[in-house]
Amino acid sequence: MNEKLKEKTREALTSVLPITVIVLVLSVTLVPMEVGTLALFLTGAVLLIVGMGFFQLGAEISMTPLGQGIGGSIVRQKKTWLAVVICFAMGAIITISEPDLQVLANQVAAIPNAVLIWTVAAGVGVFTAVAVLRILYRVPLSKMLLGLYLLLFVVSLFVPNEFLAVAFDAGGVTTGPMTVPFIMALGIGFSAARSDKDSANDSFGLIALCSVGPILMVMLLGIFYHPTETIYDAVQLAPVITTQDVALAFLQDLPHYTAEVLQSTLPIVGVFVLFQVLTRSFQPRQLVRMVLGFVYTIIGLILFLTGVNVGFAPVGNLLGSGLGSGLGSGPLRGALLPIGMLIGYYIVKAEPAVQVLNEQVEEITGGTISRHAMNRALQAGVAVAVALAMLRVLTGLSIYWVLIPGYAAALIMSRFVPPVFVGIAFDSGGVASGPMTSTFLLPLAMGACSAVGGNVVTDAFGIVALVALAPLIAIQIMGLLYARRTRAQTAPNILDDTVVELEEY
Repeated sequence: MNEKLKEKTREALTSVLPITVIVLVLSVTLVPMEVGTLALFLTGAVLLIVGMGFFQLGAEISMTPLGQGIGGSIVRQKKTWLAVVICFAMGAIITISEPDLQVLANQVAAIPNAVLIWTVAAGVGVFTAVAVLRILYRVPLSKMLLGLYLLLFVVSLFVPNEFLAVAFDAGGVTTGPMTVPFIMALGIGFSAARSDKDSANDSFGLIALCSVGPILMVMLLGIFYHPTETIYDAVQLAPVITTQDVALAFLQDLPHYTAEVLQSTLPIVGVFVLFQVLTRSFQPRQLVRMVLGFVYTIIGLILFLTGVNVGFAPVGNLLGSGLGSGLGSGPLRGALLPIGMLIGYYIVKAEPAVQVLNEQVEEITGGTISRHAMNRALQAGVAVAVALAMLRVLTGLSIYWVLIPGYAAALIMSRFVPPVFVGIAFDSGGVASGPMTSTFLLPLAMGACSAVGGNVVTDAFGIVALVALAPLIAIQIMGLLYARRTRAQTAPNILDDTVVELEEY
């Protein structure tokens, strides 16, 4: 177990180190920062690395087996109504447990937090049940996605402009580090119990469909509440002068994030206990291992969220303000785009749920789609997404001009890409836009937007939606290249077999 923890921590180090170096270089060159601010950021980076190591190992040995066990058990019951009820409940519970949803609720001042949280949770619950029915009845994912996204864009015509970007951001925010490992594993459990040639393809797609629910429900709330106060309070830097101030800044917020994580994980632990009491699926040795996994998951999330919110989020806002004021006019204005692209390229690897997804993709596909190929595709896609977000910050370009052609291209490609890549691509969209996006990239965009005199609500919001859109195209391009290479490799074999048959004839 210790060796595995060291391996996960080393992976986290390689993921977080590049973005840390980029911020340090920018602080020396373009955006000078106080030493205390840098100390906060570096301490946050250390907590981030250790937290990611614990979380990834904990999710692997607790959340994944639990999700697979529940999925397989439901299928063996052969009762569709039971599958719908349980999956609705699980989708709602896991969403309420999602820390990122609390961040979103605090951003939307026009709607009470409890109303937003429960409505979004209900949306995810409904679409979790829909996703499972799709697996059971073998409905093509591409057809479902086409219909659902057409519905979203029709509904969006009636949503106030001030609320549109927030609604699309909701789809990425609510599929975070708690949701992804469990729902991914649930899909794998369902498809594995089905045991047919298409089951591996159908094991992906749950995250994709679950991301639609929050977007639709937040849009409906926006129409119903007629919001006029869709605001976001900028994060504030803790006043630090000495190293003791740095330590106090983290220690003061540690109890808050500990309580938040414990509150978030309690429903999942309750599901685990109830499932074991009813089914006796796990042997004593595995039970001990899973309990330890939940402890690791809790420790990892506490460290990760504390590091991100105290150390990374304030620096992201400061960095954006500095870049916006320093480069926001004149010939250097366009430098925001390559800087944003560079940050986007490296920050996606620091998302904890991304590594969980990549490992599961590599395992399900037998190594055909490696985690390294997934990382490269996601990094390229998110880099372009952040550059487009910075373009919106500078120009005030409507998010419609990016989302409509982007989703149109993704949905058209889904008709020509192997089904397994369609599921992986749309799942990756929800996974890539996690806590690092909402607590570093969003403050970065907001800081830059404020500095150049833009409208934060309409121009800075939407960066999460763009990050969620990018993998849909990037992974499917990888799928097209993979399919082309496969055809090229099989064509000579077919030709050779034909020649042999002719010679024998």
